Amino acid sequence: MDAFYASVEQLDNPELRGKPIAVGGSKERGVVAAASYEARRYNVKSAMPSVIAARNCPQLIFVKPRFERYKEISTKIREIFSRYTDLIEPLSLDEAYLDVTNNKKNEFFATQIAIDIRKDIEKELGLTASAGVSFNKFLAKIASDENKPDGITVITPEKAPEFIDKLPIERFFGIGKVTASKMMNKGIFYGKDLKSKSLEFLIKNFGKSGQHYFNMVRLNDNRIVNPNRIRKSIGVEHTYMDYIEELEVINSKLDSLSEELARRMKRSVAKGKTLTVKIKFNDFTQVTRSMTFKYYISRKENLMDGWKLILKEEFKLEKPVRLLGLSISNLKRNEKPKKEEVQLKLEF
Repeated sequence: MDAFYASVEQLDNPELRGKPIAVGGSKERGVVAAASYEARRYNVKSAMPSVIAARNCPQLIFVKPRFERYKEISTKIREIFSRYTDLIEPLSLDEAYLDVTNNKKNEFFATQIAIDIRKDIEKELGLTASAGVSFNKFLAKIASDENKPDGITVITPEKAPEFIDKLPIERFFGIGKVTASKMMNKGIFYGKDLKSKSLEFLIKNFGKSGQHYFNMVRLNDNRIVNPNRIRKSIGVEHTYMDYIEELEVINSKLDSLSEELARRMKRSVAKGKTLTVKIKFNDFTQVTRSMTFKYYISRKENLMDGWKLILKEEFKLEKPVRLLGLSISNLKRNEKPKKEEVQLKLEF
């Protein structure tokens, strides 16, 4: 989807259409969750501190996010996908992989399906989407970002090698800013440069990811579109408009997050052993701490006790906090507890 959160806000509020808007944050503090294309012309980007965004675009309008609304629209988008194929692997609320090799419309050309889906979304929901069409996940993902907004890019097997050779390394999906900078320091600026490096060189300099980069630049991506992809963790985190500067408030917020996480685990029929606490400060530094327990936990009381055990007396509030998060991994799913089974309370 194109600038999804911002586009939904402009759809629901005609007064915002054609204007630079940022979802999330405020002129004083916080961070931009999404920016409209009008705002992007002023170099306003997602994950940018709101103060910098307001400085780049003085007329920027900040809008409070409405995640329930975004989820509602996302569900409708996936219903449109399902008219064409059942092989849908969501990546987020606004993005998914679709395998249309054998599709419900008996359409021979994947490109035509992409065109039809985009038309359905615009006609029924009033939003625009961009599509990438190719023969593997890696190329389809890159192609989807090539011609935004409201565009489509097709990378055929014949075009793919030249396309990858000319692609700047920072635009490779899965290579972040830090890794891209490290690669540039070693003379890797484009796909062709990456392809010239041996597997031994890449593993030596980039660890386990070296094998992935070696395969990626050679178009060796045989990952299937998996509609039943199992989440490895369940989590919840909140970014706060007003920075938190009191330890008591942090404790209260973590208890609230415990309740929310417990509800999500109940919906997923899951429990887990490893609990992680995430704390991000106003200068964007962060700490994460985890603990693995002997027994599976899922109830809010156990999660509350759990984060307290993790932090204990070690955590010192030296800087204002802008984000708190809780997640649980090492999951066990879809097993109904026996009647006599009792979830023990953690010692605290």
